[in-house]
Amino acid sequence: MNAAADTMASQQGLDAGIDERIVAALLAKGRLKDADLARARRLQEETGNDLLSLLGRLGLVSERDHAETCAEVMQLPLLAGREAPETPPELLSDAQPLSLRFLKQFHLCPLGEDEGRLLLWMADPYDRYAIDAVRLATGRDVALCVGLRSEIDDLVERWHGQGRSAMGTIVETADGETSGDMDDVEHLRDLASEAPVIRLVNLVIQRAVEMRASDIHIEPFENRLKVRYRIDGVLEEGESPPTNLTAAVISRIKIMARLNIAERRLPQDGRIMLRVQGKELDLRVSTVPTAHGESVVMRLLDRETVVFDFHRLGFTDHFLPQFQKVLEQPHGILLVTGPTGSGKTTTLYTALSKLNTSDVKIITVEDPVEYQIEGINQIQAKPQIGLDFANALRSIVRQDPDIIMIGEMRDLETARIAIQSALTGHLVLSTLHTNNAAGGITRMLDMGVEDYLLTSTINGILAQRLVRRLERTHAERYPASPEEIEKFGLRRYQPEGEIFLYRPVGSAIAPTGYLGRTTIMEFLVMNDELRRAVMRHAGMGELEQIARQAGMRTMYEDGIAKALAGETTIEEVLRVTEDA
Repeated sequence: MNAAADTMASQQGLDAGIDERIVAALLAKGRLKDADLARARRLQEETGNDLLSLLGRLGLVSERDHAETCAEVMQLPLLAGREAPETPPELLSDAQPLSLRFLKQFHLCPLGEDEGRLLLWMADPYDRYAIDAVRLATGRDVALCVGLRSEIDDLVERWHGQGRSAMGTIVETADGETSGDMDDVEHLRDLASEAPVIRLVNLVIQRAVEMRASDIHIEPFENRLKVRYRIDGVLEEGESPPTNLTAAVISRIKIMARLNIAERRLPQDGRIMLRVQGKELDLRVSTVPTAHGESVVMRLLDRETVVFDFHRLGFTDHFLPQFQKVLEQPHGILLVTGPTGSGKTTTLYTALSKLNTSDVKIITVEDPVEYQIEGINQIQAKPQIGLDFANALRSIVRQDPDIIMIGEMRDLETARIAIQSALTGHLVLSTLHTNNAAGGITRMLDMGVEDYLLTSTINGILAQRLVRRLERTHAERYPASPEEIEKFGLRRYQPEGEIFLYRPVGSAIAPTGYLGRTTIMEFLVMNDELRRAVMRHAGMGELEQIARQAGMRTMYEDGIAKALAGETTIEEVLRVTEDA
């Protein structure tokens, strides 16, 4: 907190053009679109309102992007809600010169004092009127720090209001009366169309965007409705609506996804296209019936932030040349393996976007199509009408493609057609659910694929996992203990000198100390010795041994190398690899 006060004093640096500098920074970072800015400027001319607050109110810039950019441009510290004190400081509890209405209107909260100055937590630190008003009312100079509007409002409500959260405020206005016939579709539709329920669902989705979550899980239990967010691969529980609103909340999501709200006995899948806080979102919705109602999972696909770049995915210079060499082969099969949610599809899309040139025809068959890529013919599999992977593949081959991507090798029939396509001069990319690269070969043999077909078509198998990436600016570097060096064999990676590892430190940018994810991988390239081993049906262990002798680095080894480089932690590598 002292660091916050020391970083910058009050009004210095608050020049007239600060809002334009913040807008320019948002544009430069890609957090604001030119078209959205033009729209906000037109509205500003009509209303005379402040441009930055307009961008926030119109949902064109997210709270987090706004706070991070303000802090960066104005060189102010960014403070997370969890770093704020639990109780109001003594100097504020006795005689609070600032009214609750003022604190809420200007989204600010005094946090205490340091060296005679009042430490002011603000969502809009460029607002000179609010700062002057605080200085006048308290008779003190102020030091500023920046925060998220929702976190500041929550703290103000907790300290000086009635202690309700944003969700609590919405719930208070909701009609808790959910009695009535739950099988009556019109009754359900009425419940889901009430303003508080709509705001409640919007708040849950908005929080997921703020927390950079990849999935939202809404799970009904006997006495509560649980809401959880998957952030960087790990589930975190969030604030949940009361149980009496379960039917209304789930019906609202089903209406948004154009699902049948009367059907609660069968699983359903749908899609929601939304714009939340300036981001174009594609939500894949899945519902399944459980003992206490329908469980809903929403997968958030942010179309704007997905970048198909190998280095950003975690491909090192050690891996990339090998992988690209296999990718450039004119025919054969390239497999990407790993469990669900290990980034296989993103790797395949990245490979396809590199191969996607005007002289190449690419066709994919997927279930579902996650990202649409210009210039690639993408087919959505629909097993319920007989369009499964195998049937779609038969038709694809007659479409004269150069490259085929199959969402997943699910059965022998699909695998056979894929192999036939590879033998007739096509490059085939696909995924498989196995734990490591060598396991991909044994899985295909177990499915019933003939060994001689495997050896003549498979070019390479990439196995991968996702680990959380350290937020480097706050991560703590520490010398590895002799026990750690011995246990993890760290001397293999750094023969001489002191070995350092890293541990996460929570901050306003990344409360857990981790920010985003990176890939750890192993890449098995088919060679003559491996082909001979496949022909004699060697086990997975022997195949891996041969691949390692040929230079393959295992996922565990790749992970340890990335932990030593400060990209992740050893704990993360152990969490996702079987070598743990």
